[in-house]
Amino acid sequence: MRTILQAFEWELLADARHWNRLKEITPKLKKLGFSGIWLPPASKGASGIHDVGYGIYDFYDLGEFDQKGTIPTKYGTKDEFIELIETLHENEIEVYADIVFDHMMGADETETVKAVEYSFSNRLQPESGVEEVEVWTKFIFSGRAGKYNDYIWTAKNFSGVDYDQRSEEHAIFELQGQSWSPEVDSENGNYDYLMGANLDMDVPETIEQLEKWGSWFTEITKIDGFRLDAVKHIDFHYFKNWLIARQKQMGKVEMPFVVGEYWADDVGKLINYLDESGNVLNLFDVPLHFNLYRASSSNGSFDMRDLFKGTLTASRPDYAVTFVDNHDTQEGQALQSWVQGWFKEQAYALVLMRKSGSPMVFWGDLMGIPSHGTAPVGSGLEKMLWLRNRIQFEKESDYFDHPDIIGWTAQMEFVGKETGIAVILTNARGGSKWMTVSAEEAGKTYVDLLGHCQDKIILNMQGRAEFPVVDGSISIWLDKELINELS
Repeated sequence: MRTILQAFEWELLADARHWNRLKEITPKLKKLGFSGIWLPPASKGASGIHDVGYGIYDFYDLGEFDQKGTIPTKYGTKDEFIELIETLHENEIEVYADIVFDHMMGADETETVKAVEYSFSNRLQPESGVEEVEVWTKFIFSGRAGKYNDYIWTAKNFSGVDYDQRSEEHAIFELQGQSWSPEVDSENGNYDYLMGANLDMDVPETIEQLEKWGSWFTEITKIDGFRLDAVKHIDFHYFKNWLIARQKQMGKVEMPFVVGEYWADDVGKLINYLDESGNVLNLFDVPLHFNLYRASSSNGSFDMRDLFKGTLTASRPDYAVTFVDNHDTQEGQALQSWVQGWFKEQAYALVLMRKSGSPMVFWGDLMGIPSHGTAPVGSGLEKMLWLRNRIQFEKESDYFDHPDIIGWTAQMEFVGKETGIAVILTNARGGSKWMTVSAEEAGKTYVDLLGHCQDKIILNMQGRAEFPVVDGSISIWLDKELINELS
């Protein structure tokens, strides 16, 4: 089963050491059971060593050239990046690259062009007539001096910007002769424009350059798959051809693992994107994240029976990448919706201890976030990862029949042996629930993997028992012999 680590958080130290740190802990990540790792954007950003990677400046500078005041990126040098990927591969961990194709930032020179200003809240509503503006749209990459690729990006590659240098006005400008793509999210009328210099996917040269870079990057890194940034802002049909080209280049019979970030708490929008993009990628289950967030922050009033209501996991489970939190939802970020610490174990059980979806674990939950004094989730998360790495889920039965206390059971294969599992959790007071695992488990003694309940539960002749859970907590009940293996 696939289990992914998002191997960064927003406020990592800008010390160019992250690639090396990841290399050093790769054996631990392998032991924890991660089959794949999502790395942050590797290209040089506009803020140099301080750029998390989403302010993309030069696609071809992976920490090799003296640009934006630094040779390495926030995470390290190109050589260290390649060495990290090689180390992960040696440990049989796939590597997924973060691809930022929505915009570019930090242009080297301005250009004078004509444009129309549009409303921030409705990008289909003009706020001016055609006017002359001075915009940062010329990227010459003098520090790289044409190595790998000598293309110079100019205003013709972009459909919009958000700043006029001449008037020093911050506004959304659609460049004359260009236009917003109609096949994007409808928020704000048309959500093609997000930030920086917005790439125009209707321009053949833009498409050609992104394809050239994709081919180069895939070849030199031997990457295994991709995380696609901000897909709701990019023409819904664009990535199909780019990804099919990567599949052919990699020599894969099936599409490599790809997950897109479509930030919307509306499963209908996610399903529409999957359909429009040709089902060539997965999507993060954002609605599930928000359900977990609401469950953790509603003082027990959230109806736990609705946790999977309106989620991608419920509608398109084979295309759902489930997660609890990420770099955008962590505290202090624009999309902050942090799942509170007391509910983290429950949340991770809902993504790691179930059959549906491909779970992603956040670096901040595994390693902590020192800048905010946020501790790691701890041994509970590591125990779940240990278990997931050794099991194969088979039949699953849900007991989502109480507003506070829910549970499920599953039959599973554990390192070649048939066994079972019972999970029970609550967002309020504790209690118990009768659940059936399997008659094949009759008479076995089950104990709590997480140690929150000290009871020993003996399953009856039907493989059924009353499983308890304490207040605001979770218990994962397993055959005592499996727990002995863990200890």
